[in-house]
Amino acid sequence: MIGVFDSGYGGLTILKGLIKYLPQYDYLYLGDNARAPYGNSGKETITHFTDEAIEYLFKAGAQLIITGCNTVSSLALREMQEKYLRNPKSEYRNRKILGIIRPVVEEAVIKSRFGRIGVVGTRATVASNVFPMELLKQKEGLTITQQACPLLVPFIEEQWHKRPEARSILKKYLRPLKNANIDTLVLGCTHYLIMTNEFERLLGKNVQILDSGKIVAQSLIAYLIRHPEIEKLLTRNGERNFLTTDDPERFKEFANKFSNLDIKRVAKAVL
Repeated sequence: MIGVFDSGYGGLTILKGLIKYLPQYDYLYLGDNARAPYGNSGKETITHFTDEAIEYLFKAGAQLIITGCNTVSSLALREMQEKYLRNPKSEYRNRKILGIIRPVVEEAVIKSRFGRIGVVGTRATVASNVFPMELLKQKEGLTITQQACPLLVPFIEEQWHKRPEARSILKKYLRPLKNANIDTLVLGCTHYLIMTNEFERLLGKNVQILDSGKIVAQSLIAYLIRHPEIEKLLTRNGERNFLTTDDPERFKEFANKFSNLDIKRVAKAVL
C-alpha cells in the first residue's frame, strides 16, 4: 500500500495523478485538515505533526509514503527519513518516505524556455529557500522569483477559493512574478493546484504552470522500476481509502467536488 500525506486537501492533487498513472496499487490518503495549514507554523511544529502522520500511516500498513505537501517535504522530510529509515532500531527501516520537490524542480528546469522561474508557496516553504537551492543545483544562472501566498490555503480549506476576494488576493501575490516576466511557474504548495485555472487566467498563456500530480506520478514509476524490491511489496487491489483528522463528511464533499475521485467513504483519524 502507498500512503499519501498532506496537511489537508492539497495532496489529493498528487493522489489523483498517482491513481491516473499507477491505478493498480492500493492507496491510503491522510489529510490533517484539523491542523491545516502547516505553512504558517514553525519547523518544530511541522516536524511534530509530520512525525505523527508518518507513524500512523506506517502502522496502518503503508510500505511507501509520499509527503504530498511541499511544506513537509522542505522542512521535515529529511528528519523523518533519518528517524524511520536510517535508524537501525526502527521497525520501519525497510520502508520508504519520498518527497515531491525534486521531481518538480527537475521538470521546471527542463520546461523553462528562458530560465525565469517563479515559485509560489506557503510562508514556511518560501522561507526555507528549498526551491531556489534545488533549482540552482540543477542549472546555474536561473532567475528565480519567489512569492509566499499564506492566505490561499485557508481560502481553499474553507472552499472560498473561487470567491472574488480570493482572486483579488491572488492577483496581488502574482504581481512580483509578472513583473519578473517569468516563463514557468512552480506551484510550491499542492493546495494551489486546485486554483490552477485562476493562476492561468492571471498569468496568461506564455507562462507554463507545472502539473505536480503528473510529474510526481511519472517520477514514482521510474523510482519503482529502479527499486523492484520496494515495488514487489506494494499491494495491487486498486483500493483507495481516505482519512481526515477533521470532519469526514466535509472532506468527502470537498474532495469529490474538486478532485473527481468518486470517494464513497472517509474515516476519522486521531493522530
